Amino acid sequence: MGIKLVALDLDGTLLNKEKEVSKENRQAIQRAKEAGVKVVLCTGRPLKAILHILEACNLLEEGDLGITYNGGLIQWTQTGESLSQITMSKEEVLEIYELSKELDVPCNFIDLNTVYEPAYPKGKNSLYPTIMDILAFKPINTASLPDSTAMNKLIFCWHEYELDEAIRKIPDEFHERYTIMKSRPNLLEILPKTVDKGKGLALLAKELKLDVSEIMAIGDQENDLAMIQYAGIGVAMENATEEVKQHADLVTKSNVDHGVAYAIEQYVLN
Repeated sequence: MGIKLVALDLDGTLLNKEKEVSKENRQAIQRAKEAGVKVVLCTGRPLKAILHILEACNLLEEGDLGITYNGGLIQWTQTGESLSQITMSKEEVLEIYELSKELDVPCNFIDLNTVYEPAYPKGKNSLYPTIMDILAFKPINTASLPDSTAMNKLIFCWHEYELDEAIRKIPDEFHERYTIMKSRPNLLEILPKTVDKGKGLALLAKELKLDVSEIMAIGDQENDLAMIQYAGIGVAMENATEEVKQHADLVTKSNVDHGVAYAIEQYVLN
């Protein structure tokens, strides 16, 4: 099919239930690289939080790229140098923080190296520290944010049921102005409107002079939908949400059955 780039989500896709990359997936990625195919991890996490995964997959060599912050940042994995970056301004950060207070859910601000902790609702400390143990957490006073504030994304991380109730109350104007999507059952991500995995993949394709027909994307959750719809071949994991499966061109095996390896072997190397 002439695939020259494979974009891979992590949780529920490349990673198994133990949050590890199976031998089968590692070997398939290596065979793809040896065949001249670029393999790009595409995640909501920062680069620092996926270095161990990149290393396991031999994706820290010269020329290897990663898409992080759900498409807001494209980086050379070996150096961390940015190829493209889109951030949120002080005004946007404060607007979303005020929304979190109205919805009574905890909010965090995140840049390349730090998770910032503004005042949380009483008795509702963010659950994000249970998910993210790579970046440093730092209290922040929203009243003294500098005008130069630039955040890569904001997140609401709270218990699934209450978070879903809050999401239903987000005014339409916020959906019109921001990219808002869940990346885990208890994690809502809010990014600039020009950011999602599909737009990030499109920017990378332009830089690499690739046609969309030469790209395959594999994922399982709502935040993978944009890249699955964008790619020439959009692949849903067997364990993907029904919405993702409905929009995918193909469905591969589950993340515990090495679905990434199966997709690469069947549709890229075969």
